[in-house]
Amino acid sequence: MTFSEGGQFEGGRVRRGGGRGGRRLAIGGGGIGIGAIAVVLVYTLLGGNPADLLGGDTTGGGSTGQEQYVDNCTAEQANTDRECRLSATAQSLDAYWSQTLPAQAGTEYVAPGVVSFTGGVDTACGSATSATGPFYCPADQTVYEDVRFFDELEQRFGASGGPLGEMYVTAHEFGHHVENQLGAFDRADRSGTGADSDSVRIELMADCLAGMWAGHAATTPDPDTGVPFLEPITARQLDDALSAAAAVGDDHLQESAGQAVNPEAFTHGTSNQRVRWFTIGYEGGTVDDCDALSARDL
Repeated sequence: MTFSEGGQFEGGRVRRGGGRGGRRLAIGGGGIGIGAIAVVLVYTLLGGNPADLLGGDTTGGGSTGQEQYVDNCTAEQANTDRECRLSATAQSLDAYWSQTLPAQAGTEYVAPGVVSFTGGVDTACGSATSATGPFYCPADQTVYEDVRFFDELEQRFGASGGPLGEMYVTAHEFGHHVENQLGAFDRADRSGTGADSDSVRIELMADCLAGMWAGHAATTPDPDTGVPFLEPITARQLDDALSAAAAVGDDHLQESAGQAVNPEAFTHGTSNQRVRWFTIGYEGGTVDDCDALSARDL
């Protein structure tokens, strides 16, 4: 998926944070290794609360020192530079949800914070390292991404790569913010695990909300220019997004870690479920259609 030729995106939407290496996670009594990374990814990848594993507090957070932000970007830069792409994608998501959330749910959209970090970052949900993967922290209503994660997603977990696959991840995290605004986090018991758990349902709902944005991204105009943010999605680009969704299914992550598939430990849903719910949103689903918390079948 590519940003429309001639597009311009204002800086200041994405803050740069971290870079100090963060706190090393102590899982199983030791520092992070390949197996521990997989465990953290299974638990927190694309939306889990890192505080549960990080042991950080839930009151403070935020990087110290002078704040820096991603600068103005052109469409050409957003198509090639990951931080510019994150900034432009956030602005596209803002434009979509600022119109869609009030229209479909009667709720005013409040844009989340977005932080691009390297190595480690302090949040209101605790301290996180890059091994945590992208996540949304409800306590400070902020999306956190280390964009180098996408290399891991491709090299270790088999995603096909591509810009839309990366943008799907960001859209998923924004989906958690939308859920938070809709009160879904308050309705759900996110402490449990299992194939039919609320934890899984929250993740599948965020996949569906990400699909909603993707299905309308090429027709959502930049409010500053009136020009659509993105060009129409090609079949290859859609495959990239579906590949990213499949790569972070619980069953695939467990297999990638050399474990047997254990549905009782699921927190995000299977690869097939993640693809299915993204597709529901992409093919014209509404906020109500995406309510996996109320769905009979996942």
